[in-house]
Amino acid sequence: MTDNPQKPPESSFAGAMAGAAVGIGPDPTLLIVDDDHTFLTRLCRSMESRGFCVTGVHTVAEGIAEIAKRPPAFAVIDMRLADGNGLDVIRELKAKRPDARGIILTGYGNIATAVTAVKLGAFDYLAKPADAEEIFKSLMATRNDKSELPENPMSADRVRWEHIQRVYELCGRNVSETARRLSMHRRTLQRILAKKAPR
Repeated sequence: MTDNPQKPPESSFAGAMAGAAVGIGPDPTLLIVDDDHTFLTRLCRSMESRGFCVTGVHTVAEGIAEIAKRPPAFAVIDMRLADGNGLDVIRELKAKRPDARGIILTGYGNIATAVTAVKLGAFDYLAKPADAEEIFKSLMATRNDKSELPENPMSADRVRWEHIQRVYELCGRNVSETARRLSMHRRTLQRILAKKAPR
């Protein structure tokens, strides 16, 4: 991995051989889209060490441009990017390469994101912070893989918070409309939205 995460590995053949060795398949191309430069660089290096031929970019526009040049077999895409929504990248990927396996990374509104991402063709979604091993396992998983019971499942307060976030996003982040839909006082809703997500 070079200092520039956008530069692919020098030897695609070597990447393909390493990818085949660990069960990635004949096409180990992986696109990673994340505007956190440190996270992107670290994840690119980790995925390369696991046999992928990685291209890392920071924006929706760059992600779509890479897909136009050569749709990758795999993708890891952040939900919120500086210039837009990572779901636009997933949509473009599935349009250009229906068999591609894309993972959405999200740090908010996980329930809403999961539903939307899957409808647009994402294979899976992971809540940030997700480490390289977790991302790799998700990329390699099959539809028949049984989900393991989480060590710390969401609390009732977290489920409520997720639901409020979902309605808030669906209302275009309009506080008044969200409060009306939830039959909640506007100030109460504002206090909830201002707080961090409960554990």
